[in-house]
Amino acid sequence: MKTSHTLYSLLAFATVVLAQEPVRFDHKVRELLFAGFAGDKEAMSKGMKISEATLAAEPNHAEAMVWMGGGLFYQSGEAFRKGEMQSAMELMGKGTGMMDRAVELAPKDVGVRIPRGSVYILASKGMPPAMGDPLLKKGVGDYEVCWEMQKGDLSGFSQHSLGELLQGIADGNGRLGNKEKAKEYFEIMQQKLPGTAYAKKAEKWLAEGKLSAQETNCMGCHLGSPKVK
Repeated sequence: MKTSHTLYSLLAFATVVLAQEPVRFDHKVRELLFAGFAGDKEAMSKGMKISEATLAAEPNHAEAMVWMGGGLFYQSGEAFRKGEMQSAMELMGKGTGMMDRAVELAPKDVGVRIPRGSVYILASKGMPPAMGDPLLKKGVGDYEVCWEMQKGDLSGFSQHSLGELLQGIADGNGRLGNKEKAKEYFEIMQQKLPGTAYAKKAEKWLAEGKLSAQETNCMGCHLGSPKVK
């Protein structure tokens, strides 16, 4: 498991690639959960209660389900660090179950795919391959679905959100051994983000065939209103 700061960063990235809705659910919980990931237990509790209440009223609310699942997954990491293995495994199982069910309910919803993908791609970095690779495959798949749905019009993406999306797909495929697919997406990074830090990382991977885990961490957060369609 990685640090809460890095999870905060990736889920913050999630909020800038979501499709707009009249009233977005993530606006109700994201600041509370971000504060929770940074150690504010009261904020975490409030965010989880909002998600739980939403699900009580609407059991198949996919966004509430994926955010609550992400919160439970984070809590499993805290339990692992405390050595509470049984509790950690139960929380992880419940969290992944909720996130996976959310994607089953709304497979074309960017607001569901990106949060799950962000959590799984990050978490897989701190796990042995036997445990992490299945999560990584799902996470990369989530990002690929979002890219395919939105690649025709990139005008709404910030540099950060586009870079993190493409980097997640490219590096994730590289880590899974899909080198040709990784190469394809690192080349897209170069083409779409010339002169940026993302292009430099793509250049390095294309020259050396790898990046360190630190080099693929989220490069910052933009928590303002998303610009994407």
